[in-house]
Amino acid sequence: MRYADGPTAESEIVVDAPAEALWPLVTDLSLMAELSSELQRVDWLDGADGPASDVRFRGHSAHSAIGEWSTVSTVTVWEPGRRFGWEVERDQPGGPAASWLFELAPAGGGTRVRQWARLGPGPSGLTPAIERRPDKEERMVAVRLDEWRSAMEANLAAFKERAESGS
Repeated sequence: MRYADGPTAESEIVVDAPAEALWPLVTDLSLMAELSSELQRVDWLDGADGPASDVRFRGHSAHSAIGEWSTVSTVTVWEPGRRFGWEVERDQPGGPAASWLFELAPAGGGTRVRQWARLGPGPSGLTPAIERRPDKEERMVAVRLDEWRSAMEANLAAFKERAESGS
């Protein structure tokens, strides 16, 4: 898969808890930073103190292969209790560097939680590496998607544990 194809990663889990118990977890970006090996911190911008439609935040991240960086994201999907998503560097030429989404849906007596992300279509931290080694593009994209998928699985497992234990 090539970067220009808009590659995606996703993971889902069924949690034995209502959506109301999960919504605060999936919308808590400080918790995301706590759970993530890459996202270090989130600062809400423009006077916002949490997510809502069109709110912006700065994410501070670090990765062993590319160092430290920060990006500005905009909440683009805000359906309380159901869907929460954002685009990274949305206003740059070429479009966002990435798009992220959480979805909650009834599943039996619990809730199905799905986390999804797409690379691009705009440039991201992966772009310079691809430009330096275009022959390795498909491998780089696959590695990045695997990293995202592993992180998503860890996020969802943590949400499940917290929601089912009531903590």
